[in-house]
Amino acid sequence: MDDLLRRYGRGLTWGFVGLTFFWLVILVILPDFKLLESSFRPYLPVVDVGGPKDTYSINNYLRIFGGEVPMSIFGFEVLISPRVKVLLYTLWYSGVVTLVTFLLAYPLAYYLAKIVSPKSLPTLFLLLFVPLWVSEVLRSFAWWIILALKGPLNAVLIALGIIDTEIRWISGYSPVIIGLVYTYVLFMVFPLYNAMQSLDSNQIEAADDLGAPWWRIHWRVILPHSKPGIASGAVMVFMLSAGSLLVPAIMGSTTSGWFTQTIQGIMLEEQDWNTGAAFAFMLLTICTLVVTLAMWVFKVKLSDIAK
Repeated sequence: MDDLLRRYGRGLTWGFVGLTFFWLVILVILPDFKLLESSFRPYLPVVDVGGPKDTYSINNYLRIFGGEVPMSIFGFEVLISPRVKVLLYTLWYSGVVTLVTFLLAYPLAYYLAKIVSPKSLPTLFLLLFVPLWVSEVLRSFAWWIILALKGPLNAVLIALGIIDTEIRWISGYSPVIIGLVYTYVLFMVFPLYNAMQSLDSNQIEAADDLGAPWWRIHWRVILPHSKPGIASGAVMVFMLSAGSLLVPAIMGSTTSGWFTQTIQGIMLEEQDWNTGAAFAFMLLTICTLVVTLAMWVFKVKLSDIAK
């Protein structure tokens, strides 16, 4: 605080503090607390709000268990609530998206941090940022056109003789995974790049001089040093994927429901904001628990992610 006062003066500093307070408290914390309070109250007509029926309970949260549909879990067929099924698929495929983005981002981040010349970095970063100049909606529609039954992908594959007939790519969760990976891969690239850039290249050269193969150098030298970047990127990609709405809505099919679509349907179509708020906080809590468990398994601290 003293450093800000010395650098910007009293007026500008308190302006920054006031804007930050307004954004965090007025636009984020208070609305979230209002939704949390509403999630424990029933959805009632206006005339009953505040009356004897307006009591606090967990009934909105329990609505996730209504109904039964079959689901295969590790080869076993079980009966489960359709909303729980959608939630489990959302968490599972968000994890798949996180893994795929890491596999794609790791070699790119290593190339940018340790191989490419510093003079070429600005140009390469500009090329990576260009897709972000286009709206997420337009990018999702572009991928939908590419993967369409009569789209360019099938036309090119047929022209090359790789396939004989069109493949229905937009089916199941595959197009959703492709769209999410494309949308959020840079959120994995840049934390990895920042972590790898701080690694002394002499350590890599020393391991190479001692005869270590390339895979051992990455496993024993580069990956351990990149752990904070991996953790930061994984948390961002997983949380953004689980909370995504546009990509699953545009690129999903009738067999690829996303839990955010369930929340949107309850809030906007059923006009039941109380139950929608309960489901939203349920998703937030479960995602936080999953991330916390993953951090414990991989022995990553919150301070590592904040670096």
